[in-house]
Amino acid sequence: MGFFRRWFRLRERNPQHPDSGWATSERGTELVLHEAEAAALLDEVDIEGALAHHLAFRDQLQAAVVAAAQGGVPPHWQPEALFQDDRCMLGQWLHGSGRERLGHYPAFQILVARHRYFHEQAAAAVALAQAGQPAHALQRVQGSCRHASNQVVLLMRELQRGLQR
Repeated sequence: MGFFRRWFRLRERNPQHPDSGWATSERGTELVLHEAEAAALLDEVDIEGALAHHLAFRDQLQAAVVAAAQGGVPPHWQPEALFQDDRCMLGQWLHGSGRERLGHYPAFQILVARHRYFHEQAAAAVALAQAGQPAHALQRVQGSCRHASNQVVLLMRELQRGLQR
């Protein structure tokens, strides 16, 4: 059972009421969506595109930090901008309509926190690179950045699987 399904308690369709969408929650904390709501969530955010963008950014971050060892981080890589977790494609959805629809679920809050932590670590890595510490910056990228990124990807995949049921 995946992380989101444990936290959101996504359920199979109720076989006795096939038109009812998800089975109702007896605890009130479970994600209870009708098919149309789940489809609307999937239409709002291109999860595959957001994840591709996120992974490409992670690869670019590592390349920028490696480049720092050979003469500096490109000027458009500013820690203050990287720190903002609501500017990327995924962050815009997380802080916008995703939060409106799913923000009250603990698993969604964990996803937002992991995404924020990724951006914080990315900003710290670039700051280290700019301060002439490319080895420490690369260590940060390959450690805490990659770990947070992997968690974001895992959580988004679980959300996607849950919504596609």
